[in-house]
Amino acid sequence: MSKRRITQETFDAVVRENMEEFEMDPDEALREAVEQFESQGVDLRCIVKVVPTASSDDNQEEQPHEVLQALESLRVGMDTGALPDLKAEITCFTEQCSLGFAQRYLAAQKGAYPVILSCCKRSTEEQDSVLAALSALAALTDGQPDLLDVEGRRFLLDVLQKYQVEPSVTRGAIRAVRHCCIKHEQNRQDLVKGGVLPLLTGVIARHSGCAELVKEASLALRVMTFDDDVRVSFGQAHEHAKSIVLEHNGLKILIEAAKAHRSNTSVLSELCATLSRLAVRNEFCQDICDLGGLKFMMTLLADSYESPELVRQVLSGIRALAGNDDVKDAVVKAGGVDLIVVAMNRHTSNPAVCEQGCACLSVLALRKPNNCKVIMENGGAMAAVQAMKTHPDAVNVQKQACMLIRNLVARVRTYNQQILELGAEALIVRALQTHEDCGDLGKAALRDLECKVELRELWTGKHGSIAN
Repeated sequence: MSKRRITQETFDAVVRENMEEFEMDPDEALREAVEQFESQGVDLRCIVKVVPTASSDDNQEEQPHEVLQALESLRVGMDTGALPDLKAEITCFTEQCSLGFAQRYLAAQKGAYPVILSCCKRSTEEQDSVLAALSALAALTDGQPDLLDVEGRRFLLDVLQKYQVEPSVTRGAIRAVRHCCIKHEQNRQDLVKGGVLPLLTGVIARHSGCAELVKEASLALRVMTFDDDVRVSFGQAHEHAKSIVLEHNGLKILIEAAKAHRSNTSVLSELCATLSRLAVRNEFCQDICDLGGLKFMMTLLADSYESPELVRQVLSGIRALAGNDDVKDAVVKAGGVDLIVVAMNRHTSNPAVCEQGCACLSVLALRKPNNCKVIMENGGAMAAVQAMKTHPDAVNVQKQACMLIRNLVARVRTYNQQILELGAEALIVRALQTHEDCGDLGKAALRDLECKVELRELWTGKHGSIAN
């Protein structure tokens, strides 16, 4: 059930009433208002939760919230002055929007987008001005992609085209593009049709030595492959991934960029994550392998196992590539199983690494008895069991561990006793009792371990009479 909403004015009025009518001090009045609305099931994510301040003059009127003051200063300045003279006002507005979603939402409700877009359109001839305007646009649209319109989309594409050799401006434009595409399928499709993909891949190829720009462009490419807009039944995520690979040489560009930043774990994590999103077809997985991507990921896993975030992304990448049966064998042959288990044991306390490690081993084990043998010999089952013990409340860890155990014994029942001796049965039963989402995977694991499990027959396929 959706929560109730209130306006900023309603919230501010209650805070003011608490202070005036009930003589509460400002902090207490604010706290009481928050508790009151939350107890009534009101969603306060869009509410700026600060105490309204009185004006400095004698009329006792309240001052607008700071983000609205910054917006008004910018609006007045746009009417009376030149854009280069408004850098302080634009910066102030950007800083206010960066404080939180509530500030951005309030600004948008009070007409901020047309003002900022006007700044953007007037700034295109001067680098410092366009950078400031882009920063404001990116801040305002963070979490509010619906604000982008045709003019805004055209502006972003024009800037990316015009300022290709300027890393700072390009990065600001890409950040705004990314914010406008998260959870917004139509913006993604419109920007792709407008030619954003070759602009993004071109940025990575052209500025391969600029770590932050490569990272921003890689993240924007990955967002183009998302399917996260609940308002749309069928998105174009797969088609966008195909286009990045087939039409814009995305795989080679990303792999070459990764090789240029071997010591930057933040950039490498981003590039691995994007590569994993592009491995949507069997031949793409093989292409990444042929371009040296798999070998590079294996080297990263061996050399950078101390970084949990990089390890998680590398495991996610290997998992995606191993959807290709030939790549599965290549991973195992290259000693990948041992590296995965070592990473899991090194980061046992990190649920994300445990989840990806179990998922990676599960994919390697699927329909591959020889791979199952290697996984068992290298302690993969033990690592999965330990992950289940360490993270009983992490549903994805439990699911992936159950899937790994099931894949290990589905075709090779000789491992049953060994896995049961590790305590797997009790852990799977606990996962079934704790997490509803573990139902099918947990029962399949118990079944193939030849343990007692209740399997309901939902439909027998037999005809029967229908009672009136």
